[in-house]
Amino acid sequence: MIKREIQLFFTALMFYSRIPVPKSLSYSENDLNCSTKYFPLLGIIVGCFVALVYWLGHFIFPISITIVLSMIVGIFITGSFHEDGFADVCDGFGGGWTAEDRLRIMKDSRIGTYGTIGLVLILLLKFLLLNNFNHTLIPIILICTHALSRSMAVIVIFLGKYARIDATSKVKPIGKSITRGEFIVAMSFGIIPMFLFLNPFILLILVLPIIATFWLMKYFEKRIGGYTGDCLGAIQQVSEICIYISFIILLKYKLCN
Repeated sequence: MIKREIQLFFTALMFYSRIPVPKSLSYSENDLNCSTKYFPLLGIIVGCFVALVYWLGHFIFPISITIVLSMIVGIFITGSFHEDGFADVCDGFGGGWTAEDRLRIMKDSRIGTYGTIGLVLILLLKFLLLNNFNHTLIPIILICTHALSRSMAVIVIFLGKYARIDATSKVKPIGKSITRGEFIVAMSFGIIPMFLFLNPFILLILVLPIIATFWLMKYFEKRIGGYTGDCLGAIQQVSEICIYISFIILLKYKLCN
């Protein structure tokens, strides 16, 4: 049982990050589906790396530079997996008039105008939002956000419908199904870091990203018949922004500290 769970955890690491895993690790679509429950746990790990870089960097560099360095590390560890999905969604939905056009554009490895503008703006917005926090809170906020934003993608996998099952398509490796028990485990990993704040009001952080996630899920279903790997990446990125905004609101009204 433990060996099986370790294998699933390493499967999640292999597909959703650049963190090295044993070369002997085997692959199956079933393992990839089951490993989805560890997606938010991977977010905790990525968040810890990013937070560590930020914490070490702030002793040497100005806060603005340290934030950029932490963002670079997060992108490097994940191989810009989610940012690439966000850019593809911007290109597909910005330039496609039909579902077929959107799917075709999204699987194109080249980045277009909409994707470039989208990436620049969302990275800039992340920087500006993080730069508004007290520097002592940023490490905890980073860990919470990386974990919780990935939980939003798990919600879509659990409740949504996969839009494209085509072996000839350039599809990101993603879990396309998850059981109720696995969903509960995943959401637990996403929520647990929030209790580092020792304040029940911190759960209000969930409101905005959940609203955005359900809206995007319905939007994708209407436009392309469901979600794709790129859509999940976009949801993670948008949720990350929503969580930072939620933290700013709660901190402004002193509902978390």
